[in-house]
This record gives sequence, structure tokens and C-alpha cells, in this order.
Amino acid sequence: MTLMSRWLFHSLLTMVFWGIWGFIPSKLGQISAEQQQILSTLGLLPIIIVLACARQRLHGTRIKRGCIVALVGGLVGSVGNLLFLRLLSVEQNATTVVPLTSLYPMVTVVLAVVLLREKLNGVQLAGIGLALVSIYFFNPTSQNPWSMRWLGFAVLPMGCWAVAALLQKLCTNDVSAELSTLCFLLAQMPISLLLLFSHSLNWQLTPHDWSWGAALGLFLGLGNLTCLAAFSAGGKAAIVSPLVGVYSLVTVLLAVTWGGEKVSLRHGLAIGLALLAVIALALETPAAAEQDAPVRS
Repeated sequence: MTLMSRWLFHSLLTMVFWGIWGFIPSKLGQISAEQQQILSTLGLLPIIIVLACARQRLHGTRIKRGCIVALVGGLVGSVGNLLFLRLLSVEQNATTVVPLTSLYPMVTVVLAVVLLREKLNGVQLAGIGLALVSIYFFNPTSQNPWSMRWLGFAVLPMGCWAVAALLQKLCTNDVSAELSTLCFLLAQMPISLLLLFSHSLNWQLTPHDWSWGAALGLFLGLGNLTCLAAFSAGGKAAIVSPLVGVYSLVTVLLAVTWGGEKVSLRHGLAIGLALLAVIALALETPAAAEQDAPVRS
């Protein structure tokens, strides 16, 4: 990769895939979030099958440890999704939940700096700040007051997603991005099964709903693959997480060009901040990038 580093290329791909993923729920109408997650499994299965058949890419220096870390990361991330769905169903609406929980990369940054001893330059620190502010502005504001009880519960999905991102970085130090993704996605299947048998769902769906539901999982899975590839290529957790977290930039652009929506002043500000954040986060010195790249034997 001559024009840009591999970790940055894969991070930008993740932004695109997850940006499309963020746009798809608008095509699923009134289908519940739980049923959307179950339908998305149809899109994850082809990725899992292809990865399982790509034996030459399923390698690593410490396969057992790497697979365990990836599986735990997938489970923790899925638990975060369940807590998020639960949060949407009680007390608060999405306009309160989404802006706060979307700031989980802030927790990942702290964990990566403290636990992984990742070093950041001044421009990157500014980029992280811009990314976090951008993520907040991309999401709708809330008119509802936040109770301390609710805030305490909201920390749970944020913590799960932050830990999952950190574990994604750790497992790529031991195994390939492909094997990491395979384990990470497989770990999400039990949660979908739990939702399937614990909720009363309407299965009288149109082909439109089935196809968009599968696409939801497909682009989520592809984003996980490229995100893990970014980590595997030496991307720092403290950089990659806030960078891919501004995927709403792509979602908003799709909503404008395809969905016919208008860009509000809030979204315009978020887009500008996101672009500045991408530029700042990409400014990593070659020495630092080389130092953080995992060693392969």
C-alpha cells in the first residue's frame, strides 16, 4: 500500500461498510431492533462460511489464545448490543440513548492508552477529540433529562463495546484478521438465538425486508473484517476505534443522496468535524506505526 498505510485503508473501508449498515435500518420500516438483529444473521452466515473455507488465511502465532480472545470479544460485544436494545425499550428513547452510547470509543481510547501503553502525538489527540464530538453531533439530541440511575445503566453497553474493541486489537496480535473475524462473528450467534426464542416475532415479511435484513448483517460483518484487518496491520486501538466511529459520515451522505433527506446545521457541523478528525487521526509518524505493528513469524 503506497498511497496510505494498510491500517488506514482498512479503517476507511470500515467506515464505508458500517456507514451503509447504519443507513439500512431506514429501509426496514417498523421491524423491531431485535428482529433486525436476527435477520442480520442471514448476512453474517456467508462471511462465516467463506472465512471457514479459507484455511490458508486462518493462521497465527498463538492460535488458541487468539481465538479465545476473539470469541470473548464477540460475546462481550453482543452483550453490549442486548443491553443497548434493552435500554431503548425502557425509560428512555433513542434520541437519548444513541448520542451517549455512541461515545464508547472514548472508553476504548482510555483503555488502550492505560492498558496497551499506546502512544499518540498531539495532532492525533486532537483528532480523537474531534471524532468524539463529531460522533455526538451526528446523533439526534434529546429533550429528556438524564437520571443518575439511567446513566449508570447506559455505561454498561458503552463498557461492553469498548472492551470488545480492545479485545479485537489484542486477538490480532496472535491470529490473522480472518481467523479473528471468524471467531468474533461466531460468538454473536448465541445472542441471535437467544433473541429468536425469547421474543414473539412477526415472520410475515416481504422479500424487501428479508433482503435488507440480510444486507444489514453483511455490511456489519464486512466492517468487522476490515476493522480487524486494520488492527492486524498495526492500527492502534486508540486511533482506529474513534476513526471508524465516525461512520455516520457515510450514513448521512447516503441519507442525503439516496434517501432524499436534507443536511441540517447539526449534521453539517458533524461532517466537517469528522473530515478533520480523519485527517488528524491519519497523521501517524512512520516510526510509531512500525513500532506498534504486530510481529509475525
